[in-house]
Formats: sequence, C-alpha cells, structure tokens
Amino acid sequence: MQSLLSRLMPLAITVRGSKRRFSSAELTRKRVAYLREHPAKWVPPKKIGARDIEHDGWRVYEVGDASWSTAAVYLHGGANIYEIDARHWSMIAELAAATSTRFIVPIYPLAPLGTAGPVVEAVANLVTKTQASTVLGDSAGGGMALATAMVLRDRGTGTPRVVMISPSLDLTLSDPRVAEVAKTDPWLDVPGAAAAAELYRGDLPLTDPRVSSIFGDLEGLGELAIFIGTRDMLHSDAERLRDKAAETGHPLEYHEVENMLHVYPILPIPEAKVARRQIADFMTA
Repeated sequence: MQSLLSRLMPLAITVRGSKRRFSSAELTRKRVAYLREHPAKWVPPKKIGARDIEHDGWRVYEVGDASWSTAAVYLHGGANIYEIDARHWSMIAELAAATSTRFIVPIYPLAPLGTAGPVVEAVANLVTKTQASTVLGDSAGGGMALATAMVLRDRGTGTPRVVMISPSLDLTLSDPRVAEVAKTDPWLDVPGAAAAAELYRGDLPLTDPRVSSIFGDLEGLGELAIFIGTRDMLHSDAERLRDKAAETGHPLEYHEVENMLHVYPILPIPEAKVARRQIADFMTA
C-alpha cells in the first residue's frame, strides 16, 4: 500500500515549481544562465564528515571511514544542469554506513561547460584511480554511471557494478511513452529535458552511448540494478534497458514501484527507505 507521505509528494514537488522549469526549452535555458551567475551550493553538510580531495581539476569528496577498503563512485542527478543537493548527501552518507564503503563523490562540471565526452572519460579515470567496485547514480547520474561502465569495459580496465536510480538513459526522448507519462509526472517534462540534453551532448550525437547509454552494448559489463517508479517520465526507458538485458541474458536487478515519482529512493518517504536497503544489499551481495 502506498504511504501517505508518498501520496503527498507530488503536491510538494508541484508547489516547488520543478515541473514548470522543465515545461519549455526557453525556461530551462534561462535557468541554466541564472545558475551560471548564481551557482548552487554543493559543499556537503559538516555532519557527514566528508573529506575534500581533487581529481583532474574537479573537487571530489570522500564520505565514510578512510580505513574502509571498498570504494564506490556516486554521480548525482539534475539533468546535467543542476548541482548536487542535501538529499543526495544524506543518502550517500546512509549508504556508506550501511555498506562500510567509502563513497567518492565528484562535483563534475555542469552543462554547457561540462559535456558528455570529457565528463564520462574523467569519471572513468576516477573509478580506476579509486578502484571503485560500484558506480551509482540518480537521474542524469544514473545514465552517466552506465556510460562510465561502458567506457571502462572498452578500455579493458574493469567492470564495476552499476546502480541506476531513475536513470536518464535515452536523451533523444524519442519513445512516445516518455511524453505520455510526462503528463502525470509532477517533476519532469520533455521540452526542458530535451534542452538540457542539447547542452550536455557537446559535439556528440544524442545516440552516442556516452550521451545516451541505452544505445551501448551490455556485453562485458558487470551486474546492473535499476530503481524506477511508474509515475516517472523515464520509466519506459528503464523498461527498455530491462528488456535489452533480458534478451542478452545480462544480469540486471529491476525494482519497479507503482506510482512512485522520479528518484523516489532519495525522497523522504517510507518507500525510499526500502529502496536504500535494497541498494545496500545489492552492493554487498
């Protein structure tokens, strides 16, 4: 049975105006311009005790006990145009403690300064440098996590497990079901997401796997996991990746929850707690 808090969440997100910002390309581009002039805060809360390191000129944080031998890289969402926020940091700290894993969190450059090709290559370098066994991400970060694993596979330098929370897998947004679900998604909409995709792709086509990882080959990758809600505009693309994995026999753990919203595992709802336990179990299995 759906919790009361999760039933109220669409109203809370609507009041915040998130949907409106994605309702047109013009509004999205204006928001990007505003954020370039007024960057959002990305420093982690002091209470989680993150350590500040550097990688390829990026600020990178490490969360968890420095003595823990296992590492994971977390890639935050935000359509490649929004910065990491408090909800991300809270979940990262919780997962680090639950799995005794050091979480490496890059503050990667946002579009249009940060584009798919250079960003994914730099993340792959970070995974290799830290010897991370898992790459996780939500929304845009989920698609980037899968793209990173594909680059690492092609380099022959490792095949980490990948956890994708409401991943943005196909930036062409061409599946007609995307626009259909967007009508009831209180958070995302196609025009703004498409505008953000144009800023992020750089000089690559939208169908390049570094931009839209659903177009990449799954062969040779590690185990995959997806967490998705049915009231999420990106739901059908998650289903497509699930079906692609099934056709090739690739191991993919698929968690779909009825009526849940975009990135539901990071929201302050009971269903999110269940999802975070499942993520921890996947990481430690």
